[in-house]
Amino acid sequence: MNPQGGKAFGVLKAQQEDFLDSLNKEFLDDPKYSTDEDLAEKLEMFKKKFLEFDLNAQGDIDIMALKRMLEKLGAAKTHLELKKMITEVTGGMSETISYRDFVRMMLGKRSAIFKIILMYEEKAKEKDEKPPGPPPKKIIADLP
Repeated sequence: MNPQGGKAFGVLKAQQEDFLDSLNKEFLDDPKYSTDEDLAEKLEMFKKKFLEFDLNAQGDIDIMALKRMLEKLGAAKTHLELKKMITEVTGGMSETISYRDFVRMMLGKRSAIFKIILMYEEKAKEKDEKPPGPPPKKIIADLP
């Protein structure tokens, strides 16, 4: 399948979203995670983030997607550091981060670098929101 075309890419993304929804259901049904507050809400947020960083639409976050994400946050890393991050998340089993690994890491108790990065990105987005519409009119009394 060629992910270049609009309609084909839309179908691919819809299939990927359905697959991630089925994985989310597995996490919701898992008794290990039943004590987490707002689990369904968290899983939905994780799904959106994962889809945003899955640049090649293969269902995994690879080293280049991770590099792009970190550069976007202003925390560029070397390839060696990126590989170390991926190894930490996957346990050395893969060179890409699957959705299952991603969710386990985000729901896990140990502090992962990736988890911290996503938390900071959310805070940065909250700060950058500007009020809609034109800026308010200035008057002479507003000047210092």
